[in-house]
Amino acid sequence: MRNTKPPLSFWQIWNMCFGFLGIQFGFALQNANVSRIFQTLGADMEQVPGLWIAAPLTGLLVQPVIGYFSDRTWTRLGRRRPYFLWGAIFSTAALLVMPNSPELWIAAGTLWVLDASLNVSMEPFRAFVGDQLAPPQRPTGYAMQSFFIGLGSVVASALPFVLAKFGVANTAGPGEVPDTVRYAFYFGGAVLLLAVLWTVLRTREYPPEVLAAFDDAEPAGALPPPDAPVPHAGGGMPWLLAGIAGVVLVYTFGWDRMLYVLAGLPLGYGVLRLVAARLAPQRMLATIASDLHAMPDAMRQLAVVQFFSWFGLFAMWIYTTAAVAQVHYGSTDPQSAAYNDGANWVGVLFAAYNGFAALAAVAIPFMARRLGLRMTHLVNLFLGAAGLVSIAFVRDPQWLLLSMVGVGFAWASILSLPYALLSDRLPAAKMGVYMGIFNFFIVIPQLVAVSTLGFLLGRVFDGEPMRVLMLGGVSLAVAGLCVLRVARPSSERAGVAVSP
Repeated sequence: MRNTKPPLSFWQIWNMCFGFLGIQFGFALQNANVSRIFQTLGADMEQVPGLWIAAPLTGLLVQPVIGYFSDRTWTRLGRRRPYFLWGAIFSTAALLVMPNSPELWIAAGTLWVLDASLNVSMEPFRAFVGDQLAPPQRPTGYAMQSFFIGLGSVVASALPFVLAKFGVANTAGPGEVPDTVRYAFYFGGAVLLLAVLWTVLRTREYPPEVLAAFDDAEPAGALPPPDAPVPHAGGGMPWLLAGIAGVVLVYTFGWDRMLYVLAGLPLGYGVLRLVAARLAPQRMLATIASDLHAMPDAMRQLAVVQFFSWFGLFAMWIYTTAAVAQVHYGSTDPQSAAYNDGANWVGVLFAAYNGFAALAAVAIPFMARRLGLRMTHLVNLFLGAAGLVSIAFVRDPQWLLLSMVGVGFAWASILSLPYALLSDRLPAAKMGVYMGIFNFFIVIPQLVAVSTLGFLLGRVFDGEPMRVLMLGGVSLAVAGLCVLRVARPSSERAGVAVSP
């Protein structure tokens, strides 16, 4: 007899995803305003990617650890909800501090705290959908998360623009963040905490023994036994040597210092493999390394898609403000009214693409039923590529709203379909740690972006940030092509319809 998870109602799925409204409020304020804050506090344009390193690096360190522990947690609040709550509390505190930073280094440090705290809340939310929903309903669950991400981001990204329309000061003295940004961060902190509290108080979780009894708890064939060690201790040495070689090359030729970050990626992975191979299999580090090495084939295929998708997104988040202010508003001075008008309009554009993403999230389950998950993701990534590249050819900033339609469809798809493609390949007991490991392939392209984009801007693109946006569009198109390499999910192979 099959022991299938009972389907959840619309409002049950709504409640379990509502906290993402607040989490994305924090991420949207960060994405739309942190470059502006850094430049206001004196950062040069080529320094900005390096200051953003906090975001991907904290995700790389925090998410698999939180996933590992959340798989093993059970309290009165449940398995994942304690992480939602504590992450929200610290994120709210960071949002209150960030716009009041008196020095650039304090703003950069606060970004570390903010991004780490947001990741503490976000990673278990991804696993929460896999815990609570049967495979046919998971695309709907992840699409609902995308809807709340889009809705929260619309309001958060547009807040400085709206506040300026109501007479709040949009400029400030040298080294001071405008009131429009400060009040937006205060409001965002309140929304974040209240939205996460709603999910914590209005949902329940399956106890571990009940979750393990469902028929999707152990998907066929993907994983080795939980305590399997990393296959060979020497596997880390080539990675370690490659990283050391990269460090030597950067030092010898005097290349941009941010390229040390790029060299540090294989070096860090090599160290992880070598250290983990000498630990007992049940230790956290050994478990994460073993699971990383033995990841399902679908995750390896999706990793390439995620790399190019998130590289393109990070290029957009870092350089849209500078590109639009320079090309469409004719200013590169962060203290000028024209620059701040351009920065506010970028907030509106970011709000627009998130609004279109909220609408796309409603359409994606129906697209998936007709086209399948893979082709739906390919189409949406191509739309995003076209939208991002078109920014370079549109001269009226009002018409940039049309470019955001394609970006919005890509964003909604990136936030939902890779997880839907992956989740029915993962065992329930490791849902958290594998969702955390999957996020490596979000943060690694971001680390590549922060380590290379400043170098490319100065050495290849003649200091024109618009060219970086075009590179981001090309990266999204490559991601779309890579989707064709991903195996069809088992629910589609078996002819199971995706639940709308």
